[in-house]
Amino acid sequence: MPRTARLDIPGLLQHVIVRGIEKRDLFLDDEDRSLFVERIFALLKQTDTRCYAWALLSNHFHILLMPTSCTLSSFMRRLLTSYAVNFNRTHNRTGHLFQNRYKSIVCEEETYLLELVRYIHLNPLRAGLVKDLSELDQYPWSGHAVLMGNRQQEGQALPEILQRFGKNINKARSAYRAFIADGIKNGKRADLVGGGLKRSMALKDIDEKEWGNFDSRILGSGDFVDSLQQNETLRDRLPLVMTLAELIHRVAAVFDLPTETVSRHGKARPTSEARGVVAYFAVRELGLKGIDVGKGINLTSSGVSIAVREKPELNEILAKLVK
Repeated sequence: MPRTARLDIPGLLQHVIVRGIEKRDLFLDDEDRSLFVERIFALLKQTDTRCYAWALLSNHFHILLMPTSCTLSSFMRRLLTSYAVNFNRTHNRTGHLFQNRYKSIVCEEETYLLELVRYIHLNPLRAGLVKDLSELDQYPWSGHAVLMGNRQQEGQALPEILQRFGKNINKARSAYRAFIADGIKNGKRADLVGGGLKRSMALKDIDEKEWGNFDSRILGSGDFVDSLQQNETLRDRLPLVMTLAELIHRVAAVFDLPTETVSRHGKARPTSEARGVVAYFAVRELGLKGIDVGKGINLTSSGVSIAVREKPELNEILAKLVK
């Protein structure tokens, strides 16, 4: 059976799982683990990719990422290739290190971000690498200790997670830890490893007519699955060589606005919406860097980040852009 194409679009939350070939260990000692962490966080910085959670085990690892200016496939290719070459050289071996294809699951951000952070960070405890939550608090090979303030790791997204638990940093960490502790009883959580509508309903019975929403590449509600599938179909029609200037011109035409109005700062609602659409399609469909897009339409980095979040209603606009 042919493999399903990845939903590899910048701006989407992605849960990535990578396993060693034939279930072999990927990390033989702390030097391997340290090198891997060094490589991944250097690459995160180079590619403007956000990391919300991560955990290294023996024969596999988990990362919760959001690429913003590059594709996930490009990021993973660079990470896995560089680590495999060094691992083979260091341990005097040849051949493949990783299982043929890493698993990536697109996740509905607001619904699943915290659940996935908890799921990923509890992996070392579930695997028996630490005996209890106190040891997990100090475990150096996951993002949990970083969120708890017991480890430093530049490049891990801390405010984006902790601010969801409170404004005071100490109270937020306490609430976050309680949230993690509450998840221990939930076990492996098979519902968090992909499967569209089926998984989003925690494996409960669903109406037969909704099985069309089942998609193992996606973790989210039926509406979220539908929006991504529609987006996947339409985005194939968007010219990949379109320049930012051409995109601005086309969006301006859709909104019946002068091109120069969309290019400069403006608070009027139609202008603001048009600039948001430009940012969305420039980053998520054309793969342009957010910083360059922001300069082109006088939008701040945070404004671009907000604009690239999934908006199902934009599919209608995309249809007009590619006519």
